Amino acid sequence: MPTTEALAGKVAVGIYFSAHWCGPCRGFTPHLSSIYTESLQAKGLEIVFVSSDRDQSAFEEYYKEMPWLALPYAARDVKAKLSKKYKVQGIPSFVIVDGETGELITMDGREAVSEDPKGEDFPWRPPALWDSLGTEFLSGTDGDTVEIDELKGKGKVIGLYFSAHWCGPCRSFTPELVKAYNNTLKAKGLQIIFVSSDRDQASFLQYFGTMPWLAIPNGDKRKGALSKRFGVQGIPSFVLIDGETGETINANARGNIMSDPEGSKFPYWPEPINDMVAAGPGDINEEVTLCVMMEGCEASIAAAALEALTPIAKAAKAAKEEISFIYATKSGGPTGQIRQLTKVGEPTSQPVMILMDIPDEGGYYVSPATEITADTVATFLDMYKAKGLERQQLG
Repeated sequence: MPTTEALAGKVAVGIYFSAHWCGPCRGFTPHLSSIYTESLQAKGLEIVFVSSDRDQSAFEEYYKEMPWLALPYAARDVKAKLSKKYKVQGIPSFVIVDGETGELITMDGREAVSEDPKGEDFPWRPPALWDSLGTEFLSGTDGDTVEIDELKGKGKVIGLYFSAHWCGPCRSFTPELVKAYNNTLKAKGLQIIFVSSDRDQASFLQYFGTMPWLAIPNGDKRKGALSKRFGVQGIPSFVLIDGETGETINANARGNIMSDPEGSKFPYWPEPINDMVAAGPGDINEEVTLCVMMEGCEASIAAAALEALTPIAKAAKAAKEEISFIYATKSGGPTGQIRQLTKVGEPTSQPVMILMDIPDEGGYYVSPATEITADTVATFLDMYKAKGLERQQLG
């Protein structure tokens, strides 16, 4: 059946990544089938099974249990693109998109249908940012509060600080954030809200007492909603939001605080290309990333390389291509691990270009070029897009 015909008029489409060999999948599939036939199909949900089965016969056997559509098993290239697009790192995974626009509604469809089997909140669109934030926040340990309207407005920036007293890295980062906030960032329009993962009220109050900003009360359900909204998987995590539009400025601004505590580049809109030692590896685990390794190069070579790279990175960002650009002119941060995992050896006087494609089950590509120019970078990226490079496996 043509896709346009199969999905015509659907309110939402659920993309179901699953396989018969996966025990949790076999447990979830009957549950999803029951919910689908009893309520969700009538509400306008269509599901498409995207198989990770090991062969055609296993796919066919498993698909007999399902009352919905399926991507043909032979379309392995489409399956790989979908897995990569939605950053599927384990199954079962149930991604829900808008049936008309195709825009992502939620990556957590499995949780959504389990918590709401009758589809009362279908299609489970996440609440608006301002609804997730709520209307008031603690302004100190004595119970005083501040309204959300005081944080909103042109030129204002809201920082969400996900942290906890029991977390060692958090306790190390908090004093640095306090210093940057007091010295420059508060005056530049930043107001921070502490989003606590502390285990009890006493720990929360003790830790919050060291902070000069606001907080969401410990145990408030807003914490879970905000963590999910911004994909927080570890702490400390620092998210910056435009106080006028609610747009996310930077979902990973911790590195910016450490590299630029004076706020010369505040509010830290993501740069097209970043120093991996100063700012970290970015979204390397979730996005194709071009790593330019120049730890052993002369300063003039590194400067010329950055001059060639920057326009390409800017153009990719403007075109909203799903690729990041990072570089290193000295050892530190993730440089050693990147070199070890990709087997490119120790730094030399020549640069190395590595395209990390971790979402593609840990793939990577190494350029044969020994210099970084606009031509060598463009050729490397064009060959990757045309599948003309030798794929290697991390590890």
